[in-house]
Amino acid sequence: MSAPIDGVTGIPKNAGITGITNPISKIAAPVQTGDGEKAVSLDEVKESDFGSLFSDLIQNVKDTDAEFTQAQYLLATGQLDNPAQLGIAGYKAELAVSLLIQMRNRALDAYNELKNMNV
Repeated sequence: MSAPIDGVTGIPKNAGITGITNPISKIAAPVQTGDGEKAVSLDEVKESDFGSLFSDLIQNVKDTDAEFTQAQYLLATGQLDNPAQLGIAGYKAELAVSLLIQMRNRALDAYNELKNMNV
């Protein structure tokens, strides 16, 4: 039998959430002002409460996923004393992703409401 291809059969080499980049770094949204549109700089977005909230949420997802991946490794190598820690780490990672998705959905809903508001 040949070796499995990563990502097709079995668990990929880098199991977990990897490659998440900070989506806030790609934001350069136009802002409607009285005399036309003005692009918001990336630094202004990152320094805002909104930007820091999502940056913190993304970092939380990365941290909890790393913790879960570490617990999986420790269990597989027999170094994990309490196997319940793997379940707890997995649940924390699941909650972090769920919270990020819910916050994204709420932010998009609020943006769409503001966009469709008649002034």
